[in-house]
Amino acid sequence: MSNKRYSQLYRNFTKKILDKIVTPQVLGTTAELEHRVAQSSEKTQFCYVLQDASLSNTVLIDQQTQSRGLPSVYAPLNIAEHQEDDSILVLREKNPQHSAYHYSAKLIRLIETLEQHPEHDVLLVPVTVLWGRSPEYEDSWFKALFADAWSTPNKLKQTINISLYSRDNYIEFHKAISLRQLIEQATQQQPHLSPAHFIEQHLEHNFNQHKEAILGPDLSDRRNLIHALMKSEAVQQAIRKESIEQKVSMFEAENRAKSYLTEIVSDFSYSTLRFAELALTKLWTQLYDGIEVHHFDTVRELAKDYEIVYTPCHRSHIDYLLLSYVIFNRGLMVPHIAAGINLNLPIVGQLMRGAGAYFIRRTFSGNELYTSVFKEYLHSLLSRNTPLEYFIEGGRSRTGLLLPPKKGMLSMTIQSHLRGATKPIAFIPTYFGYEKLIEGTSYLNELNGKPKEAESLWGILNSARKIEKVFGQVYVNFGEPVFLDDVLTANQARDVKLNINDELPTSVIHTVDHTAHAILENINKAVVINPIALISLILLNADQHALKQDELLARIEQYRRLLKQLCYDPRMIITGLNPQEIIEYALKLKQVERYNQDGVEQIRVAESQKILLSYFSNNILHCFILPACVALIVQQFNEQNLALSCADLMQKLQAIYPYLKQEFFLAWTVQELSQEIEKIVAYFIQQNWVTEANLQLQPNPATQHELYALAELAKPSLNNFVLIQGLLQRYSAHIPLNLKVLEKMTKTVLQRAADSAQFKSAYYFDSATLKSFISSLDQQALLQHNATQISLDDTFSAKMSEYFAWYNPEIHELLAASSEFSEKELKSFEQVKK
Repeated sequence: MSNKRYSQLYRNFTKKILDKIVTPQVLGTTAELEHRVAQSSEKTQFCYVLQDASLSNTVLIDQQTQSRGLPSVYAPLNIAEHQEDDSILVLREKNPQHSAYHYSAKLIRLIETLEQHPEHDVLLVPVTVLWGRSPEYEDSWFKALFADAWSTPNKLKQTINISLYSRDNYIEFHKAISLRQLIEQATQQQPHLSPAHFIEQHLEHNFNQHKEAILGPDLSDRRNLIHALMKSEAVQQAIRKESIEQKVSMFEAENRAKSYLTEIVSDFSYSTLRFAELALTKLWTQLYDGIEVHHFDTVRELAKDYEIVYTPCHRSHIDYLLLSYVIFNRGLMVPHIAAGINLNLPIVGQLMRGAGAYFIRRTFSGNELYTSVFKEYLHSLLSRNTPLEYFIEGGRSRTGLLLPPKKGMLSMTIQSHLRGATKPIAFIPTYFGYEKLIEGTSYLNELNGKPKEAESLWGILNSARKIEKVFGQVYVNFGEPVFLDDVLTANQARDVKLNINDELPTSVIHTVDHTAHAILENINKAVVINPIALISLILLNADQHALKQDELLARIEQYRRLLKQLCYDPRMIITGLNPQEIIEYALKLKQVERYNQDGVEQIRVAESQKILLSYFSNNILHCFILPACVALIVQQFNEQNLALSCADLMQKLQAIYPYLKQEFFLAWTVQELSQEIEKIVAYFIQQNWVTEANLQLQPNPATQHELYALAELAKPSLNNFVLIQGLLQRYSAHIPLNLKVLEKMTKTVLQRAADSAQFKSAYYFDSATLKSFISSLDQQALLQHNATQISLDDTFSAKMSEYFAWYNPEIHELLAASSEFSEKELKSFEQVKK
């Protein structure tokens, strides 16, 4: 029997076996490839490329090509009069004389044929096949031990792969690459070498990029990594400096550096990762109704060419687990996560370290050795193209609003990139949307004034007891990437070169600032309007936190319509539930309750949920804040019988917009603001809320009520702005004010005023609100502040009067009256500073 006949019989036998036992899963989509095949002429042939020879992998690829209407792997490859027996190209042929200079014989023949026939082309389609990477069906540690990694499987390993991972096999078709274009590039870039050398290098790089995106970089073990970092020039220099400045022996300084690295460095284990995936699958099933993920394809595409840094918002300890689970479950390598040292707990810390967490202190406290060691470790991760994750806000938000950025990790990432990096960096802003929080009780206690609880193993185990409860749906939406090179270019910092301990030049500082704000803005652009957030926003800003059911149904529909017509961003996701379904869903989660008053059915916020629901309400408040401010200005001018022109409206909003933008990380630049206001006014006119001529309220009580309800959403922020600027004017000349003193005073005033009918919502004030407002005033040069003192500019009072005089006189009076402090109280505030 001829070899060709024997090969065909063996192939058919293998195919029959694999058809019965193997169920491959195709990553991504083949739509683009199918389109190119449909549009191609006879002079363009397709050839699939494998990195290593494997009959089983080839048969599986052929199975997928036939099911998708693509050319068969085993179809003859015809170029003019030249013919190859099949359409598969293997880069690493099984050849006993294989060497670094051995090239695929088929590739050589294809190159020579195309050089003779310039009218023809071959489109190479690299295909990655991995066994055991898919997490869906794993159920044992034994399988994890044999899962594909960077090493090439031998025949025994491949046999084990097939038996263990029959339902756990990944196939990814890469983008087609023109062989003719590769030949031309090879001729231009490496004219003295065979084109095959360049082409194989290019294809190997392509495979490695895809493999790295799925499996992560080929990392050394923890012990060897620590040893290598200890020997690095930067760490050795830091050790010498520590020895001299702290007057300790070199031996002691080295021990300190090694202890820091031992504290920091992750201990990544693929087995730990797979074990965690099994545990988390069960956890999510018990905890949530489902995980809804949007816009992940963007990440998948970027992972091949960019160093990926995930920068999500931080709302729960679940965030760490959730993002890694989502990424791993969709075929990419999980990131190495910057975790607070407070989470390095017994058992838990080691599991987190095994899943890629590295631990970082909350503050470096001027510890130069620790700083140098950490920077060098971070640089080693970036140099090896390890995906990273850290929370741009630093800690978890207690109010549901995004916190001002903590820029330490971001600054070190950018500095490391400017030291020299192998890939450009893409930051991936990521939005998490919850409908209930595991930490809800502790957040409730903190918002009521109790001190923040320290993390402990007992606290985590105590939280785990809640897995029997239903926490609704959880949402993950990947935002528009922020490309570091673009920001560096915009700030003229692209060509800056830095060493590990160099001071950052102004251009790089501006890059850090702009990147941080772009990330937070893009997180908010990726907002998910979930049912609980929407119903919370409406009810918490209603009288008694309740509405008649018919009125609530109408209000939900009205807000859904506003969101669609004044679309905050194309990446925003709006719940698909209709108003009645939203109410029923909130009732099911026991966030709201139905009650009967005077024969009329009403829906109200459950008493125990008022504070917690403000959290979810604040998650989406930024989508409504600008229309709400327009409504509030219209309302205030009409109630005070003042004429309001479009120019007046624009002027008022431009004055307060910097404060709104800083607090809510709004999407529009000052230049784009006018256009957005025009859209909002047009929408108000369309809804018959205001007249077209002079922005007067329409005489219809029903439409007036709708506009007033929208205006309520802006009042908490305006109340805060009016209060803070009032306290600054009143007390900055009498007692030394800093942020701590001002925060204590502000909370005291709000507690006094909380019983007033003017304060309807459960919006909570915290230090982030204060910091954002003070930061805006600082940027406008209306004050200067440091850790001990806030000093007002001479124009402060006049500007504040100009900006906020239009706002409700009764609120001004209430806040002023609530700001009367006795001498004893003022002294107690000064003690806060000390």
